Amino acid sequence: MQIAVLTGFVLAILVPLLSRCCGSRTGLVLALYPAAVAFWLVSLAPEVLQSGGIYFEQAWAPSLGLSLSFWLDGLSLLFGLLISGIGTLIIIYASGYLHGHPQLARFYVLILSFMSSMLGVVMADGLMTLFVFWELTSITSYLLIGFNHEDAAARKSALQGLLVTFTGGLALLSGLILLNVVGGSWSLQTLLSDGEALREHALYLPMLLCLLGGAFTKSAQFPFHFWLPNAMAAPTPVSAYLHSATMVKAGIYLMARLQPGLGGTEAWMTILCVVGAITMVVGAFLAIRFTGIKKVLAYSTIMALGTLTMLLGIGGEAAMIAFVTFLAAHSLYKGALFMVAGALDHETGTKDIDEMGGLRRAMPVTALCAFVAALSLGGVIPLFGFVAKELMFEVVLDAPRFTGFLIGMSLLASVLVVAAAGIVALRPFFGALKPTPKEPHEAPLAMLAGPCVLACLSLVLGFMPWLAGGPLLAPAASAVMGAEVVTDLYLWHGINTALMMSMFSLCVGLLVCWRWANVRAVIHRFSPILDRGPEAVYWKLMDLLVRVAEWQTRLLQSGYMRNYLILTLLTFTGLTGYTLLVRHGPEFDITLDVRLQEVVVALVTAASAIMACMMRSRLAAVATAGVMGFGIALIFLLFSAPDLAITQLLIETLTVILLILVLFRMPQFSSLSTPMERARDMLVAVSTGVLMTLLILTVLAQDLFTPISEYMIENSVPLGHGHNIVNVILVDFRALDTLGEIFVLSLAAIGVLAMLRLQAKEKKAP
Repeated sequence: MQIAVLTGFVLAILVPLLSRCCGSRTGLVLALYPAAVAFWLVSLAPEVLQSGGIYFEQAWAPSLGLSLSFWLDGLSLLFGLLISGIGTLIIIYASGYLHGHPQLARFYVLILSFMSSMLGVVMADGLMTLFVFWELTSITSYLLIGFNHEDAAARKSALQGLLVTFTGGLALLSGLILLNVVGGSWSLQTLLSDGEALREHALYLPMLLCLLGGAFTKSAQFPFHFWLPNAMAAPTPVSAYLHSATMVKAGIYLMARLQPGLGGTEAWMTILCVVGAITMVVGAFLAIRFTGIKKVLAYSTIMALGTLTMLLGIGGEAAMIAFVTFLAAHSLYKGALFMVAGALDHETGTKDIDEMGGLRRAMPVTALCAFVAALSLGGVIPLFGFVAKELMFEVVLDAPRFTGFLIGMSLLASVLVVAAAGIVALRPFFGALKPTPKEPHEAPLAMLAGPCVLACLSLVLGFMPWLAGGPLLAPAASAVMGAEVVTDLYLWHGINTALMMSMFSLCVGLLVCWRWANVRAVIHRFSPILDRGPEAVYWKLMDLLVRVAEWQTRLLQSGYMRNYLILTLLTFTGLTGYTLLVRHGPEFDITLDVRLQEVVVALVTAASAIMACMMRSRLAAVATAGVMGFGIALIFLLFSAPDLAITQLLIETLTVILLILVLFRMPQFSSLSTPMERARDMLVAVSTGVLMTLLILTVLAQDLFTPISEYMIENSVPLGHGHNIVNVILVDFRALDTLGEIFVLSLAAIGVLAMLRLQAKEKKAP
């Protein structure tokens, strides 16, 4: 299981090599990875169905109780198949959409990394494993949204998505830590198996709010929905993948995964039902406000995400069946429609629906795919979207709470989303042929494969929904419910209230589509109000952040190193000194065992430090500072550390020489510190020195753990094969630390060398 997740990262590293070897066929070769993952998941489906799940664990940080653990059950199987299956089609689609793009290899690197991150999210069992992959999806999606990095709008949108989801990620981390504190385990399986203990704990509400904060920001729930439409600045393959089956579904997955343990409470049902319903209507309403085809699809995605959240909030067996059915249906038709939008943009040169028309003859296959997928979006029989829509209406009608509110919101959202489906499917392809920036023609095969496959699946599963119901959707619904769920899906539900609601939404939605221009004109009158929504608040907060940063910079960044040191030392002294006094009180139980020679060396060292501060000559100050350094070397020698003493002597000698050489090239002091400034500096220095002395003596007086020096002494010869303990520590026990220091020094030396050479070239230049 871990191989399936991590192979994508390895393959991403090899993309530059593969692109040189395979050329234009690189996309087809890379598509074999998600295809193989999809087939592997299909092969595991019978075992998952029979045993309930497959578990894998690899020790990560055993001392902290952390492990790299994965769990494949019905829910993760469904998400894994959507991620890998649609991912295969997206990579093939991208090979045609971005054909000839100079950064195509970079796109493959990012999309594979993102795909593996999403697989890690949906298969993770450990809380920290989940969080690591969760944040990886945020980072890789940021890079994908900002793929066209020369475009300021793309960079701006990518940063906005990153800030919103990262903020939610911090809330999620807090929630996961609280979940561990409450449940006493890092394993999701273990935690969710005792949901009653979680729900009855005093920390349940803050834990729930933190976890939902992470989920809501990721899945674009109101009021965090604004980042998703702006992410349409990304290339269409990115939009099709992120907003149909992957990133925006991560928050939905998290809520579904936590439902058995945290769901069913008044807080859970109220928050999810209300937020989900509002998000559903807001997304559907905004979908008919814009004319950009990707914007329309993005806002209709927000509507679907709100619907899924609402179904999780309602709870119950019927709601879970409707949830997984709607999830699968949305992934199919939305992936197809986004790829259709990309084909229209690619072959006509425009994304504006008002600039398109009559394209069905020039692009007949694209038109057919768009029509079928849009019918599923609108919930029209006999598409799979109709099955999902009927189940959603039936659940809302039987909702235990907020029934009237949920019925009204669901009906309104359905009307608007039917209008959006008609706008996407009818206006670009029917009516008079309009001139476009590019001569329209049918998209290449690589760009048609994805929409054709997904549209056909929407049609086939509409006629035969039981093909997915038993082997795939039933285990997923059982995992979300936390109990066995029997799924019996069928196309025709009979003439009932849900069907009447569906017919009403279809008729009124088509009317809105027909009068779309008039509806937009009415909506435009309210633009001053609509433009003051959550996104405006976001930009106000960003402006406030900049102003606070400017104020803080003016306050703290004075440009004088002395002021920086004073501020840093005072902060350290104040906070650490207060903590030390609170911990130990005014009395310190510290005993000193010193010898005469140690006192003499310490006094000489201290005297040289004081003299260095009093000298008016730079040369004299350097000389007395050198005496202080040699005194420290003597202290090392007195305490049986000859290696440290030699190192100190060499460094101190070299430092004194370098300082003298530099000072000869510098002008004399233009002015000296005033008596008040020297008094201030002395107070800061004495306070810091006294605090450090007390702190070190306090640490030495504590006996909390066995000193590590004993381990070093005992194992220097048998493990390090050396009698010089200091050397063994440096090159064996702390070899990586030493290597890091060497690396840093080497980089510094290379930087200095580069600057010297640059200065030499500038002098030679005329």
